[in-house]
Amino acid sequence: MENPKFQITEDFIKKNSGKIKEEDLEKIVQKADEIEKKVQKSSILSRFSEDIKISISMIKDYVSGKYKKIPYWAISSVAFTILYILNPVDLFADPLPIIGQIDDAALIGICLYMVEKDLRKYWTWKTEN
Repeated sequence: MENPKFQITEDFIKKNSGKIKEEDLEKIVQKADEIEKKVQKSSILSRFSEDIKISISMIKDYVSGKYKKIPYWAISSVAFTILYILNPVDLFADPLPIIGQIDDAALIGICLYMVEKDLRKYWTWKTEN
């Protein structure tokens, strides 16, 4: 990471989510199964399994044009978080038992807190349609 005093915060997500492009969203759609498997296999990340599935579904519907009622900052924050989870080289290497997934879990928790209302609105729309 650029900053030796790296901390996972809302500002970290906001700063990096600004770099998310349409092709990043497409990558998530293409790797959805891989992402979901990684989350389910992890004893730490598995508690976020349903939230990640809903987030991926939201990104798929956003990319396809079915659901655009979400601010781009929220979609890009979710996308950044998911891509971070996919990245084997983050704050702690994921192959390290438990420690390697702590930063992933922290990031997911913060992101879900940030976009909670938007995810709820999406899920209400999804279940009604």
